[in-house]
Amino acid sequence: MSAKKSLGLCELKQHKPWFDDECLHVLDQRKQDKMNWLQDPNQRNVDNLNKVSREASRNFKNKKEEYLSAKIDELETDSKLKKKKSEACIGASVTSRRFTSLELM
Repeated sequence: MSAKKSLGLCELKQHKPWFDDECLHVLDQRKQDKMNWLQDPNQRNVDNLNKVSREASRNFKNKKEEYLSAKIDELETDSKLKKKKSEACIGASVTSRRFTSLELM
């Protein structure tokens, strides 16, 4: 009995949120070209493997940069909103303190 049958299927954790179907397709293409090169190590297969490997690396790098850039923008936006909220709360508490100190006079 195999482990998959006895334990059931489990989904892999997503360690790289930027890794999507396009990345998976490029990775499969690179694996296929590597298998072709291993079966028939001629110059054409070497060149093809090198080309696909460069494209895969470039694709992964671009996807990761896009994801990180969007994440940074999201965090900056959240930070600005929190700062505005805290400034509004501080301003309101200072204003209320002024009124209470004026009333005491």
